Amino acid sequence: MEAGGQRRRWEYYWIASCISFLLGIGQQVSAQIRYSIPEEVKEGTAVGNVAKGLGLEVSSLVDRQFRIVSGSKEELFQINQENGVLYVHKKIDRESVCAGSGVCMVNLKTVIENPLEIHYVEVEISDINDHSPSFPDKEQRLRISENTLPGAAYQLQAAGDPDSGTNSIRSYKLSPNDHFEIRVRESDEDKMPFLVLKKAVDREITTTYKLLLTAVDGGNPPRSGTLNITITVLDINDNHPVFSRESYSVTLQENCITGTVVIRVNATDMDEGPNSDIEYSFATLNSKVHEVFELDQVTGEIRVKGKVDFEDAEVYKLDIQASDKGHPPMSANCRVVIKIIDVNDNRPEIEITSLSKNIPEDSKPGTVISLISVIDKDAGINGKVICQLNKNIPFELKPSFKDNMYSLVTKVRLDRETNSQYDITITASDLGQPSLTASTTLSVQISDVNDNAPEFLLNPLNLYLMENNAAGSSIISVSASDRDTAENAVISYHIIRGDGTQNDLSSFLNINSETGVVYSLKSFDFETLKTSLFHVLATDSGTPSLSSNVTVNVFILDQNDNVPVILYPVSANGSAEGVEEIPRNVNAGHLVTKVRAYDADIGYNGWLLFSLQEVSDHSLFGLDRYTGQIRTLRLFTETDEAQHKLLILVKDNGNISLSATSTVIVKVVEPKEAFAASDIKNAVKDEEENNVTFYLIITLGSVSVLFVISIIVLIVMQCSKSTDYSSKYLQDTNYDGTLCHSIQYRSGDKRYMLVGPRMSIGSTIVPGSNGNTLVIPDRRRRGSGESLFVCQVLKCHPMEQRDFMSGVT
Repeated sequence: MEAGGQRRRWEYYWIASCISFLLGIGQQVSAQIRYSIPEEVKEGTAVGNVAKGLGLEVSSLVDRQFRIVSGSKEELFQINQENGVLYVHKKIDRESVCAGSGVCMVNLKTVIENPLEIHYVEVEISDINDHSPSFPDKEQRLRISENTLPGAAYQLQAAGDPDSGTNSIRSYKLSPNDHFEIRVRESDEDKMPFLVLKKAVDREITTTYKLLLTAVDGGNPPRSGTLNITITVLDINDNHPVFSRESYSVTLQENCITGTVVIRVNATDMDEGPNSDIEYSFATLNSKVHEVFELDQVTGEIRVKGKVDFEDAEVYKLDIQASDKGHPPMSANCRVVIKIIDVNDNRPEIEITSLSKNIPEDSKPGTVISLISVIDKDAGINGKVICQLNKNIPFELKPSFKDNMYSLVTKVRLDRETNSQYDITITASDLGQPSLTASTTLSVQISDVNDNAPEFLLNPLNLYLMENNAAGSSIISVSASDRDTAENAVISYHIIRGDGTQNDLSSFLNINSETGVVYSLKSFDFETLKTSLFHVLATDSGTPSLSSNVTVNVFILDQNDNVPVILYPVSANGSAEGVEEIPRNVNAGHLVTKVRAYDADIGYNGWLLFSLQEVSDHSLFGLDRYTGQIRTLRLFTETDEAQHKLLILVKDNGNISLSATSTVIVKVVEPKEAFAASDIKNAVKDEEENNVTFYLIITLGSVSVLFVISIIVLIVMQCSKSTDYSSKYLQDTNYDGTLCHSIQYRSGDKRYMLVGPRMSIGSTIVPGSNGNTLVIPDRRRRGSGESLFVCQVLKCHPMEQRDFMSGVT
C-alpha cells in the first residue's frame, strides 16, 4: 500500500512539473517544478534533473549557470552546472527543516543566467520513522479516591513524536491489570490518553498501582516509548472541581506588554473545607507555552510572561487543570485557545535576486535589469506589499505571476549622453495601518553605443591664406567633437579628394589624421588662384563608424610680388622710353603726356605712385604723382632747349615697394611742325595701339572669365556692408594715401583707360574686373567713330574722379 501511494505521488508530481513547464514556455519566469525525497538520504543523492524539467538540452548548458538564490537557511541542495541535476548537499533532518506534522515543502528559487530566467522548484521532504515516541516525564503520579466510580478518566501525559503522518503516534497500550484501561481522545491533531477506571479500587486491598503506558507509532518497524504510572488510592473526596466552561477562546494582540491579563478561568467544587480549595496548573507540557504565559495558581488568571509574536505562533492551546485539596484531591481540565492578532510590526524585505549593472544605451524597452522579490512576515493586509520606483527614471516594475515578485525593466530607450548613470530607489510599502516601508537603491551604469557622429563647431570654415606660403607648413587646424566616449569618441581626419582640376586644392593638401592640422604641399599664387575650397571628413572609431564633414573656404591673400609694368612709353627695342612733341607756344598746365602702367597685384600692392627721378629743367615740367600726367609748368622761352629728357619712376605701395622706370623725351617744336608731326604720330600710334589692343583684349577677357564668379560674390558682400567706401576716401580733404593707377590703350577710333584703386587686404575688387567701369565719350577727338573713355573709379582719389568726370585723360 505504502509503495503504491509513493508511486502515485511521484506520478502526480511529474505530471504537475510537465504542466508547469509547458505553461512557463516563452515566459521570463517559469512555473514550479516539484520533486519528493525522503529525509536522511546521503549527501550527493540526486533529487531530479532541473534542466530536463525545463526542457533544456545538456549541450545548451555550457554558457549558462544555475544558482539557488533562496530556499532553506542551510544550503541543503545544489545544482550540478554540467547536467542540471539537483542533488542533496547536506543531510536533511525533516524535523529540523519543518516543525509539525504537515507536508514539509522546501521552496527553492532558482536562477538561470544567459539569458536571465527564474524558476521555482519545490522539494517535498517525506518523513521516515527515525524518532521514537517520548513522554515529557519518565513517571506520572495519580491519586484516586477509593470511592471513585468506574468510568472515571484521568488525563495522562501525551507522548510526543517529531515524525509525521503514519510515523507519528498511532496508539497507546497499558500494561495488563484488572482495574484500569486506556482511552484515547483525539482533539484536533492531538491524541490525548486518559486512564479510565473500569473497576472500583479498594484502598484496603491495594493502596498503590504501578502501570506502564506505552506509546506506539505507525512506522515499519514501529517505535515506542513508555511512561511509568504510579496510582495512589486515597480516601474519600467525592466531588470534582467543575469549570464554568469546558473550552475558553480569547484573542490577544501580538507585542502586548508583559503582565497583560489574557483570561481568567474559573472552577468550583461543591465540597467544603480543603476538599473545595482549588489550585490551577498547566496541564500543557509545551515548553513554548511556559515561556510566553504564566498561570496564577490561586486566581486562575493567565498573564503574558514573554514576547507574544504572531510570526512565531498564530494560536496557543493551553490545557488548564483545576485540582482541589481533598484527600485524595480531585481535578478537572479545560482548554484555553488563544488566537494572536497580527500587528503590522514587520517591514517589507527587498531581495535583489539578480542585477545587471551595465546596460547598453541601445537596449530595447522591456529589457530586464533585475529580478526583485519582496517579503513581509506579517499576515493579511499587513503582509500585502506595494512596490514603486523613484520618479523621472526610464525604468518600471512589472509584477510576476508569483506574489511579491517583480521584474525591473527599461521603460523607454536610454541615452548615455543625457544620463550615464541611474540610481534606482525601490520602495516597498505594506498596506498595514500605519504602513511600514523599506527601500533599497540600485546603481545602474549606461554603457556607450556609437550613436553620435562627430560634430564641427562651425561649418563652413573660412581660411584666409597669404600667397607664397611655405610648402609643407600648416595652414589650418580643424577640430570636431563626439558626444560618445572611449573608442566611439576617437576621431580621425581625412581630406576628401576632389576631381583634380586646377581649382581643386585637395590634391595639394595633407592632414594629420589625429590632430586635424592641415598642411599645404605647395606654395599658392594669388594671381593664379584666388578662391577655392576643400572638405575634411571626421570619422570616429566606433563600430560601425560615423562621420561628418566640414567645408573649408580658402581665400588667397595678395602679396606684393609683382613689379609694376609700364605700358607707355615703350620703345621698339623694349626699353621704357617714349618721345612726345609739343608746340613751343603752349600755355602752362598743358598736358604733355601720361605715363601708363599697371601692377598685377591688387589693393595697396597694386596702387601706383609716379615721381620724377631726373629732369633737364625742373621749372618746365611737373608730374602728377597719382595720375602720371606730365604737364608744363610755364611758357617756353627762346632760351629753353628744344629737347628734354624725363626719367619717370613708377612704384607700388606694398610693404616692400617694387618699382619700374621709364624715360620720356619731350621735343619742343614750332607750332606748324607740331601739327604735321601730330598727324604722323597719330598714325603711328594707331598702328601701335592696334597691336596693344589685341593683347589687352586677350588679357582682359581671360581675367574676366577667371574671376567673374568671385566678382559677383564679392559684390554681394560689398553691398551688404553698411560702410560707404567712396565716402571713406572722400571725406578727408588732406588725403595723402596713394591713388588709383591707370592703363590707357587705343582700339581703332576708340581710346580706353583702365584705372585700378589701391585696395586693402580682403578687398572684393580684383584686377581685370569691369564691374565699376565708366565709358565716357571723348569729345576732344574728331573722327568717324565715337571715342570711349573707360575708368574704373571705385575708391579713386577725388582728384582723379574729378578728372574722369570732366573727360580729362
